[in-house]
Amino acid sequence: MEGKIGKFFDSVSSFFSGGDQIPWCDRDIIVGCEREVAEANGVSEEQMNESIMRLSWALVHSKQPEDVQRGIAMLEASLAGSNSPLQKREKLYLLAVGYYRSGDYSRSRQLVERCLEIAPDWRQALALKKTIEDHIAKDGVIGIGIAATAVGLIAGGIAAALARKN
Repeated sequence: MEGKIGKFFDSVSSFFSGGDQIPWCDRDIIVGCEREVAEANGVSEEQMNESIMRLSWALVHSKQPEDVQRGIAMLEASLAGSNSPLQKREKLYLLAVGYYRSGDYSRSRQLVERCLEIAPDWRQALALKKTIEDHIAKDGVIGIGIAATAVGLIAGGIAAALARKN
């Protein structure tokens, strides 16, 4: 019985905390990636592109909203120059992560669906799509709960006012 109660509280806690499986990135890693980009400048275009992709990955996985926005801007600027479908798939996925982290779930879902058009069975993108859809559904449930509470409070206020009148 105690185990079932523990599982219930864990699921409720997970519901409200939004426990997704997308990794976070520390500021130290971002600084290291920035240094790597600076050092790759002028070496080779391929090495520079790889360094920028690592930095973009680190930025969109950051806990700092300004880092996430910077990562989104970098990826959007470089998306048009993507030659291979693999590069485009990676950039679309990272953009979807960035928009998910910034709270733009509809844009994130659009991008992950574009990513899945390129690679329909890519498990990482499928997992992100499920995470996005779960978050959208959770937001809907919370919104309905808030609306129902507001209606209940208004109805209670009206009932109390009528009871006082009589």
